[in-house]
Amino acid sequence: MTSGEWAEAGWAGFAYRGRVLFDLTQNLVMTALWVLFLLLKVWAFVDCARRRSDAFPAVGRQSKTLWLVLTGIAALTAVVLSPLGLVGIAGLVVSLVYLFDIRPRIVDITQRRW
Repeated sequence: MTSGEWAEAGWAGFAYRGRVLFDLTQNLVMTALWVLFLLLKVWAFVDCARRRSDAFPAVGRQSKTLWLVLTGIAALTAVVLSPLGLVGIAGLVVSLVYLFDIRPRIVDITQRRW
């Protein structure tokens, strides 16, 4: 763009370019969060499905069926709804509770000891 075109565009052209860059950055961040949250929720669901049913009451937590339903709904809503909406964040919390509270306890009691 020549200097005459810059002067003609003025601040409006500069503001438009800044807005486009902001929109692109915002879309990139939202897409990255969507993929990250989806992977976490699917990981929690698949891991929960692979664990033994009798391990859940053994660690003093709810049944495997309840955790499968909760993590399954969380994974399903990750595909359908916004990752930063109320339901998306609630699903993320459920998945993180499973991954960082329930899963380590189950791994501890089901781990083979030589």
